[in-house]
Amino acid sequence: MSEIKTLVFGKEHFSEVKAYSYGNNWPVVYIIDNEREIYIGQTTNMYSRCKQHFENPLRTKLNRIHIITDEEYNVSAALDIESLLIQYIAADGKYVLQNGNLGLVDHNYFDKPRYRGKFDTIWNQLKQSAFVINDWIQIRNSDLFKYSPYKALSGDQLETAELLMSRIRMGVSKTYIVNGDPGTGKTILATYLMKALQEDEHTKHLKIALIVPMTSLRHTLKKVFKNVKGLKPNMVIGPNDLSRNKYDVLLVDEAHRLKKRKNISNYGSFDKTNKMFGLDNNGTELDWILQSSQLQVLFYDKNQTVRPSDIDHKRIESLNAEHLVLKNQQRIIDGGEEYLEFAQNLFDLNLKNKKKFSQYDFKIYDHISEMVNAIKLKDKELSLCRIISGFSWPWVSKNKPGYSDIDIEGYKLQWNSVNHNWVNSPNAVNEVGCIHTVQGYDLNYAGVIVGPELSYDKEKKKLVVHAENYKDSNGKRGIDDPKELERYIINIYKTLFTRGIRGTYVYIVDKDLRDYVGSKILV
Repeated sequence: MSEIKTLVFGKEHFSEVKAYSYGNNWPVVYIIDNEREIYIGQTTNMYSRCKQHFENPLRTKLNRIHIITDEEYNVSAALDIESLLIQYIAADGKYVLQNGNLGLVDHNYFDKPRYRGKFDTIWNQLKQSAFVINDWIQIRNSDLFKYSPYKALSGDQLETAELLMSRIRMGVSKTYIVNGDPGTGKTILATYLMKALQEDEHTKHLKIALIVPMTSLRHTLKKVFKNVKGLKPNMVIGPNDLSRNKYDVLLVDEAHRLKKRKNISNYGSFDKTNKMFGLDNNGTELDWILQSSQLQVLFYDKNQTVRPSDIDHKRIESLNAEHLVLKNQQRIIDGGEEYLEFAQNLFDLNLKNKKKFSQYDFKIYDHISEMVNAIKLKDKELSLCRIISGFSWPWVSKNKPGYSDIDIEGYKLQWNSVNHNWVNSPNAVNEVGCIHTVQGYDLNYAGVIVGPELSYDKEKKKLVVHAENYKDSNGKRGIDDPKELERYIINIYKTLFTRGIRGTYVYIVDKDLRDYVGSKILV
């Protein structure tokens, strides 16, 4: 059974650690703190490790040690619980961590689920003693946890991080493109690298920044960086900020949302920035990045371009860049790659067999009210469950607060009342978020409304786009090729279908499309 032994951390008290039954030759996890700062580690010899820590000037500021033990611990379990404590305590926000973020890896080992259950017990003990502030479920839903640079990396994330770190240390001017489907952890890897580069002896002198094209996600990541030692909010910037500085390294999250000069709202500002870089009006935000930095890392998914203003995938592919790939699914924990493949192939009309998900919760509803009520029930249970949709109805409530934007068979709903951080806003569960408020975010459950801009032709067995029902004026202005608009709309729904960690509930306005999707599911 897990227990927590608290002792004084000081040279004259190390004999008490040595005398403790788990103080020598047993895997333990430990926390050293002074009620402001904290260090978390694991060892098989606590007594020896205490002496080593006391030689570090940072650790001598700490005065208590909490030894977490269990008669069933092994080294793999101790490593895993150490990693979990670092991730959760960093996101809890009470302490400033002295830990770096290198070496946190999500690995498998014998009987892992049982030891993960022991972590729940440990966290509850820490919560009862007021050592931590929040329940672990609250933390898991927080942005500080989801985008934390302390997240344990998957195998392919770690391999990519190590390769990029080695190349950046070498100082070679080059572009790297990290390709990854939704949920493969591109943003997590970007924040991880930002902290790792700040701590590495060979790279901490470099001028680096994280570019986030989407305003809402940029504000969220600024808040995360504010709470992490070694990182600052001003390290997270938008493309327009590039004219002010030169950088050694630029990391670009959601690079598929970089803009070109088409269907944008700020032509004057865009042209002015192009002029500052010596470019004509054909210049793009990607060109600004290339001119502002020696080395660039673009985190990219061509299937998430959703507007004509988004950078062309051919432009990205034309770069003389080294391509890296993330494959392991990090978001959709219960459906994994199987569900992601389904969501992608569904809209490509490329599903050959019916699908049944043993763990991922995927449902189609015949009535919008039933789907909305199901999502609200899930939100009461888990929090962070939201209704989302493509831009299928005009956003009238933007200028008329309280106005119902969406009317489906007499059931009325309202679009998101705020743009920034909508998923965490107080009334979000009663509203509908559009693609521009949820791209880049995770939800526990997503309730997706497929609007009337997309239908299914049973005779021709093809998707049909109804441009008149697509209400994003900047999303369709100047598009002459119907296939181009179809690609944007399908990409929107591919993205929306992959927001839910545990499940996706769907209501489709067009009955023929609803029947088509339903025909691909085994109940």
